[in-house]
Amino acid sequence: MTLILVAHGTRDPAGAAVSHELARLVRTRLPAVQVEVAFADVRAPDLATVLRSVPDGAVVVPAFLAAGYHVRVDLPAQAGPGVTITAPLGPAPGLVAAAHERLIAAGWRPGDPVVLAAAGSSDPRALADVRRAALLLGARTGDPVRIGYAATARPSIADVVAATPGRVAVCSWLLAPGVFHTLAARTGAPVVSAPLGPHSRVADLITRRYLESRCYARAA
Repeated sequence: MTLILVAHGTRDPAGAAVSHELARLVRTRLPAVQVEVAFADVRAPDLATVLRSVPDGAVVVPAFLAAGYHVRVDLPAQAGPGVTITAPLGPAPGLVAAAHERLIAAGWRPGDPVVLAAAGSSDPRALADVRRAALLLGARTGDPVRIGYAATARPSIADVVAATPGRVAVCSWLLAPGVFHTLAARTGAPVVSAPLGPHSRVADLITRRYLESRCYARAA
């Protein structure tokens, strides 16, 4: 059964490249499985288009860090009945571990205040996912983690950075480069981590989402 990895989509070619690199990494973990990429917005192909080219059924893995509109409304509408859609990637502890590793690589030091830079959503359940990620990250850094949003929700990343004293480190809670990460990078914070990108922990989680969905389907 085909695995379709659905990312948000961005006009930034580097952002799209992350989705395809993640798909490549998943193929190395699931050599017998066809892995395709679709986008929820901005870029083609969309999920409905990819599904029409899949003859053997599909498991859709939303490459989203919170369950907002695309995960709860848009993708189910495009998938239609009979298509399995797994839980999104976030806020899984493994992804928080990956974000922490990116933060350390960017130059964060224990004691530096951390601002989690997230995409934002009008869905309170998606914002709850972000708060969960911040709590998990705070358990790793040893201090509470503030949250700033790139769009839709408040406060903004820039406002939180400006209001935070000390050597502020922005932890990118984003999957790929694009407009949102550019906003985080322009806050003037001394430390800004890279997006999660094609991290091995991300590929591992995508693989696990697919395998778990197949196991549940067989059990049913």
